[in-house]
Amino acid sequence: MLKLKVTGMTCAGCAKSVARAVERVPAVERALVDLQSGEVTVEGNAEETAVRRAIEAAGFGAHTAT
Repeated sequence: MLKLKVTGMTCAGCAKSVARAVERVPAVERALVDLQSGEVTVEGNAEETAVRRAIEAAGFGAHTAT
């Protein structure tokens, strides 16, 4: 499981966009986006770099959650 902090999400539509982008990454089984905390939890064996690139391509920022 991978957890990333996503920047730039301001509404439910943003959260849906992030979830769709992440779920397109190979080896992602499910993406759970929490708008309130600004985090996405990724289930599956996807590489963090690929997930981050997908989020950035969707127009948001991403970094490892602490």
